[in-house]
Amino acid sequence: MSAMVLVLNCGSSSIKYQLIDADDGSMPARGLAERIGENGGHIRHEWSGEPLEKDVEMPDHEAGLAAMLDLFEQHGPRLSDVGIRAVGHRVVHGGETFAEPVTIDDDVERTIDELSALAPLHNPPNLAGITVARRALSDLPHVAVFDTAFHQSLPPVAYTYALDRDVAAEHHVRRYGFHGTSVSYVTRETARLLNRDPARTNIIVLHLGNGASATAIRDGASIDTSMGLTPLQGLVMGSRSGDLDPGILFHLRRSAGMSVDELDDMLNRHSGVLGLTGVRDMREVHQLASDGDDAAKLARDIYCYRIRQYVGAYLATLGEVHAVVFTGGVGENDSWVRSRSLAGMRRLGIEVDHVRNASRGSGTRFISPDGASTVVAVVPTNEELEIARQTMSVVDGR
Repeated sequence: MSAMVLVLNCGSSSIKYQLIDADDGSMPARGLAERIGENGGHIRHEWSGEPLEKDVEMPDHEAGLAAMLDLFEQHGPRLSDVGIRAVGHRVVHGGETFAEPVTIDDDVERTIDELSALAPLHNPPNLAGITVARRALSDLPHVAVFDTAFHQSLPPVAYTYALDRDVAAEHHVRRYGFHGTSVSYVTRETARLLNRDPARTNIIVLHLGNGASATAIRDGASIDTSMGLTPLQGLVMGSRSGDLDPGILFHLRRSAGMSVDELDDMLNRHSGVLGLTGVRDMREVHQLASDGDDAAKLARDIYCYRIRQYVGAYLATLGEVHAVVFTGGVGENDSWVRSRSLAGMRRLGIEVDHVRNASRGSGTRFISPDGASTVVAVVPTNEELEIARQTMSVVDGR
């Protein structure tokens, strides 16, 4: 029987979609509808390697989904012909409620809406996509896959903040962690690469992209992760600050008169690499550094220094580490960042082979020397395939 899943990732002004066979990982079609709710809507649809682009006004997500379904119907593949089994939805925040993927019904929708207080930038568009997709594709099961779910295995010592416990409990303040769908996929693929049982594998996953996180995995389960109540905590990111002294916010409120919304905007959209250099793409940062820009040089060093701090902390937390794994756009493609992030760790059993690291490649690969006590690897992530697999695990009870 077919294991074909339509995977939807709805942002505030976009719908990213892929049609995926959860069994063999093949992807017959994919696309992106963007500028939803704005002027100049555009959709790109690709089937069998043939791209089709079209300008279409999409005032809301319902119009965006209708445009997507029209392209499937008119240009292929027709969803009725491929035997689609389910629709899998990426949802950023599942709070403490959802530790597993779940079939979506009205109650689940209401809970996702309630959890929007914890992820106001992400859950509302995720929910908008779910609502319109359930109407348009009402004959199919719809499954929610949560970025936070993989981290529900965190122990209290890792997820509890040292706040007034009554305030924390009332307002659901704790570490939730994110990138869980990616980390789940990478954990399983790393165990396969090492020829180990995932339940007997300890790794540190460094998901480095515009958003960035580090996760400590013991026996296949997340036991600590750098992102916290929100995706703002932890590593330096494209436009997010990562870790900082919370007193900075009080200082800026008093000294600069910045409002809560202004502080939120600065920390999420105008900090990190962008705040330090004026650009957020690490390739541009490297070019600036090569041209002698001191701010870019410092930004690269800060970025890698923070990663190295988390790797060291998670080495101490795990005790035994079988592999340190890079994934995400920067992690998979930036040899300079990989090398500098693990520099000086040879005595701890972690070392990068510079020839292997510099060698271009797009697949899973080792970049540590032969015989290293802790393997260093690059494992490309595939969040959409993980969503498809988790969706089918619910539909078929796998």
